[in-house]
Formats: sequence, structure tokens, C-alpha cells
Amino acid sequence: MLIKPLFSPGHLPGYRLFFCVLAAGVLMFADQNFTRMETLRAQLSTVVAPVQWVVSLPSDLLSWGTIAFTEQQALVDENRRLREKMLTLSHRAQRMDSLQAENAELRDILKAAQKRDIGYITAELISLDNDPFSHRMVIDRGRRNGAYVGQPVIDASGLVGQVTSVSAYSSRVILLADASHALPVQVNRNGLRFIVQGTGRYGTVKVLHVPDTADIREGDLLTTSGLAGRFPGGYPVARVTEVYHDPGRPFAQVTARPLAKLERSRHFLVLFPPPKREAQTPWGDSLSISDVAFGSAQRVAAALRAADAPRSP
Repeated sequence: MLIKPLFSPGHLPGYRLFFCVLAAGVLMFADQNFTRMETLRAQLSTVVAPVQWVVSLPSDLLSWGTIAFTEQQALVDENRRLREKMLTLSHRAQRMDSLQAENAELRDILKAAQKRDIGYITAELISLDNDPFSHRMVIDRGRRNGAYVGQPVIDASGLVGQVTSVSAYSSRVILLADASHALPVQVNRNGLRFIVQGTGRYGTVKVLHVPDTADIREGDLLTTSGLAGRFPGGYPVARVTEVYHDPGRPFAQVTARPLAKLERSRHFLVLFPPPKREAQTPWGDSLSISDVAFGSAQRVAAALRAADAPRSP
């Protein structure tokens, strides 16, 4: 089918062009000088609007589909990234809680260590004995770290126990609550000295051989006395919880609660107390008097003889 041209050659073609130009000029003049043309234009736009909407519908649908699919994929990708980030942050938060608790525990341990010339190394719990009648543990410090048998171990709250055996990279520690463990203590309030022994339960120790007239009461703090040279003096051990006086017995029954968190602590300090100085005696290893002591005795005897000798007039 042939399309009929708007300006087909025929009779008087110039008049049609002139008429179109004239109509356009009149409309522009009226639109510029009369306000009614705005109302007419608005009405014509309302009539033409559905046609414009239908004409632009395919393009709008294509653009909307492109944007929708693009945004959906972007949202899916963003959602996946956010989920991964949330899992990572959750893992870090859990780890952070653990590190904060560990840091607080280590700070408490450092505050618990007395400010004296006592060396120490930090240690961490490896395992506990499964035997319910034995309270022992294994820590991650051994001979290569300088650990030795009899070395005291503390946590943030007080004395934990002592090393009983040492390997290259780990050590076994007997806890304060073990029934076979005992150590000398003193009452922090008045200096009375006693022996504390474990009972086989984490929360209770007993104080041995307390005279019925001894000045010990509930709430007294028991600290290491420093006797026997194994545990340095002044470290908190337990707090007295009960003092029972039996009228028919010469000794009171005294129980105490360990201050160390024996069931919960995971970090410890292994102490290096200074070596005990041996008492200097005038006797040698063979029980014979030493040369230095013998010379001193001779000088003292000579001085005494000179003092007792009669003076010449």
C-alpha cells in the first residue's frame, strides 16, 4: 500500500505551504499573547496523554525490567556479602569475648603477684585428671621453661598448688584441694601458724591441730607462712568458714574455703621464689670445725688469756 504524501505535487502546491506557515505563526502569536491557550494546551495534553503513555509503554517496560533484574541481582549479592560479614563479625565478637575474659584474668593474675623480687612465668591449663579422688592438672610449661618439682603455682585469687612432676614441655600440678596436699599457713590477722590440708573437694580445706583456745574465727584470711622454704610467704590461701569447738576435745574443727578458682581458672603464674639460704654453722660437711671458725676461736681464747693475765706494777 502506497502512503499518500502530505505535500504531493499538484495544483497550487505553494498555497498549502503558505497556509501551514500562516497557521503556525498564528498559533505561536496566540500562545504568546493570550492566556487561554494554556488551558487549551492542558486540555489537548490530557487528550494526548494516553496515546503518549501507550507509545512509551514498551520502552518503560524494558527499562523497568532491566532495572528490576539488575537491582534484584545486586540485592542478592549484597545480601550474601552482608551474611558473610555478619558471620565474620559474629565469630570475631565471640573471640573478642573470650579474649576480653582472658585479658581480665591475666590482669588479675598480675595484680595477685606480690611486688617483690619473685620471678614468674605464665602457664595455661592443658588437662585435668579424670580421677574424682585426685585433684591434679597439667599445664603447658615444662623443663625447657625452667619449671621444677615443688614450684608454687597461683592464679588471680590465690595459691593453686605446686608442681609434682616435670617433662620437657609440660608439668603436673597437685591442687590445694587434693587430700594428699598440705602446706603451712598463718592467720593474717594475728600471725598464728597452722597446717592446711585438702579434703578432696574443691571448695573446702581443713586446718589441722588448732588448739581449742586459739584465736581463730570465721572470716580470717589464711596466707602462706613461708616456712619450709617451698611457698613464699604472704600469698592468700583460704578464708576460714567455720570454727567448731567440741567441749570434749582439745582441738577445734576448723574448715576454710580456698580463694583460688580451682574449678574455673585456665591461666596461672608459676613462681620462681629465691633459693633458701642455708644457715652458716662453724661445722663442715664432715662435722669437723672449719678452719675459719677454729682461727676465730683461737683469737678469742688469746684475747681472754691476755685479759686474765696479771698486770706488772
